[in-house]
Amino acid sequence: MSFYTSEELKKIGFKNFGENIKISKKCSIYSPESIEIGNNVRIDDFCLLSGGEKGIKIGSNIHIAAFSAIYGEGGVLLEDFCTLSSRVILYSLTDDYSGLSMTNPTVPKEYTGVIKAPITISKHVIIGTNSTVLPNVVIGEGSAIGAHSLVTKNINSWGIYAGIPAKKIKDRSKVLLNKELKMLKMK
Repeated sequence: MSFYTSEELKKIGFKNFGENIKISKKCSIYSPESIEIGNNVRIDDFCLLSGGEKGIKIGSNIHIAAFSAIYGEGGVLLEDFCTLSSRVILYSLTDDYSGLSMTNPTVPKEYTGVIKAPITISKHVIIGTNSTVLPNVVIGEGSAIGAHSLVTKNINSWGIYAGIPAKKIKDRSKVLLNKELKMLKMK
């Protein structure tokens, strides 16, 4: 995998980015001026980052696996230590599917019913492959979303959720918090 150098990242025009950033040269980036990236972030091949009006804020120690997409028009926040597995999509903007409005970006805005709202992926969240998160969702700290899930509503902290729509399966261990403290002390 070929990653951008620090000099190349500067030329892209991100709002802000930290140290030890590994973004694949095969990642598509739109509206970089509304994208912020912390430290120790890896974004793999064929990902799509679309900053949009409200933008994307990516914390530190985050991995975004191949073929994932983040649409930041309504605002997307990924807090520290998050993981997006391959093919995860975060939509902070979506069309109205009810039939009350027309859909797609070729139609003038007055005929559409676009839903635009922020998404927050809290600290230590992991989202499994092929999962989708819709606008106006907060995934609470430490929660895990199973593969092939659809998140349409807020998710409480420290649970394991899966399904369409995502429902709680069981609690998630907090042992990783001790490992975080140990890791941070080592630095």
